[in-house]
Amino acid sequence: MSFDLKVSVQQRAEQSPQQKKLNRLIDKIEQQKISLATWQNAQAEIQQHTRQKLLPVYSVLHAVLFQQLDQLWNLLHSHEFSKADMQQLDESIAQRAQMLKHSKMLTNKQQKQVEQIHTFYQQHVQQSAKKTKKVQHIKVNQPQSNEQDELFEDDFEQYAAEQQQAREQAKQQRQQQKREQAEQMAAQSLKTVYLKIAAMIHPDREPDESKKAKKTELFQQASQAHEQQDLFYLLKLQLQLEQNKGVGAKELSAEQVKFYKLALDVQSQQLESQIDEILNSFHLAKKVKTEHVHISDVYKAIDADCAELKQQLKWEKERLKHMKKVSGVEMLLEYGV
Repeated sequence: MSFDLKVSVQQRAEQSPQQKKLNRLIDKIEQQKISLATWQNAQAEIQQHTRQKLLPVYSVLHAVLFQQLDQLWNLLHSHEFSKADMQQLDESIAQRAQMLKHSKMLTNKQQKQVEQIHTFYQQHVQQSAKKTKKVQHIKVNQPQSNEQDELFEDDFEQYAAEQQQAREQAKQQRQQQKREQAEQMAAQSLKTVYLKIAAMIHPDREPDESKKAKKTELFQQASQAHEQQDLFYLLKLQLQLEQNKGVGAKELSAEQVKFYKLALDVQSQQLESQIDEILNSFHLAKKVKTEHVHISDVYKAIDADCAELKQQLKWEKERLKHMKKVSGVEMLLEYGV
């Protein structure tokens, strides 16, 4: 639609702060719509590029990680290690099992072995937690001074962790509430604006056949925008129709400016969320900023991810060489690698 939403705001010598904010928001949404269309057109090509660049490297990397897992698991059960070394080995094996648990690049037999090892360590963690809790319960009535300090530190750390988790959950709940409120407001705004348009241009209410045809076309456009939840388009159409009814441009009231600002804020958030979803679909290792990001930036990020992944693969292959001997594993444990 060629109609400019900003012309609905009367060009005074001095616009109100709210009118200026509305104009800036209109510019932002126009840019977001262009950006979203660009990303939608490029999404499939970028995903194909990602698969071609990264999947072959991931396939080899997962194969190497599985060999490491299998080698360490066998050595753990066939050789004697110190308690400290066994702890490191357990952590290393559990970490690899966790990494490979959802891999789609292993054989069924390999995947089954990964799941068995992962389940073993999950059960081990649960049993250790039960034992720790039982020991603390037995000693709680007669603790020594040092033991009491240690128990206090453990309790404090647990309390701090629980508080952090509670804060994260509260933050997620607030974000969810904001999203739900935004969705409710967007739906209400769409309905309000669409009904106003329908009342002004419904073809069944127009006796003049030439005008009826024009209104039918506009009504179809409005219905399509409503189905697509395009509030921005509906607002532009509504303002155009309102101004066509009067003589010259009709100034928006302060209440209208406030309503349009709130409604368009919701659409802007939705557009930004749609763009974020597309960027997230690329699964980039490094987060790219939605604002001002270009398609070439994503290709560069994918290439950078591929380079880092190849470097990791090189390191994992070197580790695997050492893991084939007990002496090599002991050396890796000694240097913490």
